[in-house]
Amino acid sequence: MLLLVSLLPALMAFVYGALIGSFLNVCILRLPKNESIVRPRSRCPKCGSLVAWYDNIPIVSWLVLRAKCRRCGQSISWQYPLLELGVALIWAASVWYLGVTFDAVSAAIFVSLLLAILITDARHYIIPDEFSLGGLGIGLVLAFVTDIGIAASVLGAGLGFGVMWAVKAAGDHALKKGWIGGSEITDTLGDEEPITSMGGGDLKMMAMVGAFLGPRGVLMTIFLGALAGTIIYLPFLFREKKPLVPFGIYLAIGGVITLLIGQRLANWYAALLFG
Repeated sequence: MLLLVSLLPALMAFVYGALIGSFLNVCILRLPKNESIVRPRSRCPKCGSLVAWYDNIPIVSWLVLRAKCRRCGQSISWQYPLLELGVALIWAASVWYLGVTFDAVSAAIFVSLLLAILITDARHYIIPDEFSLGGLGIGLVLAFVTDIGIAASVLGAGLGFGVMWAVKAAGDHALKKGWIGGSEITDTLGDEEPITSMGGGDLKMMAMVGAFLGPRGVLMTIFLGALAGTIIYLPFLFREKKPLVPFGIYLAIGGVITLLIGQRLANWYAALLFG
């Protein structure tokens, strides 16, 4: 009984996170198409039929329907239940480790946004303002009631945007084609030369990251994102045709690592340098 009581907040957070994940699925599907996330109601992406409420229960409905639309029988992507499950676990873990606190809410929202950005940037090469600027506003508001504090949050947001702006400006000057992003990408995918993607979405994304993590966190996120991008991209250097590099994916990875073990990494590096 005592175990159930201790698990109850995390279980409630799991359910709430699943609902958030379901909403993020709608955002990921519609925002890149400039469609409303409110109307019409959820519908099958294959036949367009509206989804009844009992077929729209996160995770459960997908399992009950055996990954198929009730009307047309076409398969439903694995992305929907996996994202719902992933966000549910994020919220449950945040409450489990940080308790029922504003810091837990902040961590859960931050990682959920990074996951949504990662998927959207990977699929559409776009980081919607609703994720980046919306997350920036949420991060600044939560800074008043979390450990980071509003001063560090504002400084982190400005530093994140400023550093990425400087990197983009240097890239525009150094690269023959410059950086590209958003709708420009689809027009250049047939080029033989490797393409590096950095649009305005990456700048706004790092402002959001800074609002949640502060100045130290935003610098570590950029470093870890660049490191992750380098490691993941290395095998492709030996291919004749190089793939596009959506930098938001690696920044999202760097942000999650920074949130989880950023301070430990900083302490380890300091000990390595100074003994």
